[in-house]
Amino acid sequence: MASPSNYSTAPVSEFLLICFPNYQSWQHWLSLPLSLLFLLAMGANATLLLTIQLEASLHEPMYYLLSLLSLLDIVLCLTVIPKVLAIFWFDLRSISFSACFLQMFIMNCFLAMESCTFMVMAYDRYVAICHPLRYPSIITDRFVVRATIFVVARNGLFFLPVPVLSSRLRYCAGNIIKNCICTNLSVSKLSCDDITFNRLYQFVAGWTLLGSDLILIVLSYSFILKAVLRIKAEGAAAKALSTCGSHFILILFFSTVLLVLVITNLARKRIPPDVPILLNILHHLIPPALNPIVYGVRTKEIKQGIQKLLRRL
Repeated sequence: MASPSNYSTAPVSEFLLICFPNYQSWQHWLSLPLSLLFLLAMGANATLLLTIQLEASLHEPMYYLLSLLSLLDIVLCLTVIPKVLAIFWFDLRSISFSACFLQMFIMNCFLAMESCTFMVMAYDRYVAICHPLRYPSIITDRFVVRATIFVVARNGLFFLPVPVLSSRLRYCAGNIIKNCICTNLSVSKLSCDDITFNRLYQFVAGWTLLGSDLILIVLSYSFILKAVLRIKAEGAAAKALSTCGSHFILILFFSTVLLVLVITNLARKRIPPDVPILLNILHHLIPPALNPIVYGVRTKEIKQGIQKLLRRL
């Protein structure tokens, strides 16, 4: 076994991102749907944010939480997709050492923030349906502020060690990352140090936070379903469930895409290595594009607000 002294210890100042190492000829063709989805995600989320800001009837906690989700989607898209398109169009593969770990932090942290926001939104729907008389006193503007602080603080503190641990490693196996983005596993495997703790921390932190969010979401909807089944009035049950429909669809899609991404990474040896890379990109693009559209189509108040906004323009 080579001793540490045999490794190159020259500091790494930048990394090179190699997207789809086996199918690089596909990049120009793939850039077209990705750029269209990116424009759709940016436009739809910006429209939703502007509508909620300008329409007074939407100045309610539920829509403030939706605004938070849109902001997270915009940041995730801007962190990942422009760099991917720059690689596809202009062959700009280099990314600085600090920018790589900043991207790593934002991807990990904001993904968990989205999960936490879904959990808070599930609690909002639980209170609205199971305790409607207490809803105005529980779900207030102050609640939204506290929930936002909790979402940011919890996930920021838990995921800050991920890029910190990776940045402190010695990189002696080259600087070529076989990925379009700076994921922790893709970057840390270039190190000549032991990365067991690095990977273990991300695994434990990720599954602890996302798992606890999912459990609380399932519990909230279990109580909601139980309460709805007790409603005797004709049409009241359907109306109650319709208020949760958009939120449930987004959670289901978010969880499904994330589950597929996890499974493909676990089965990396059995599938082409480019598949997890593509799924990782799409996970940062498709949910942000669909979230505002689902709410805009299914929520009457938002649909009316968008129509008013378009008439003003």
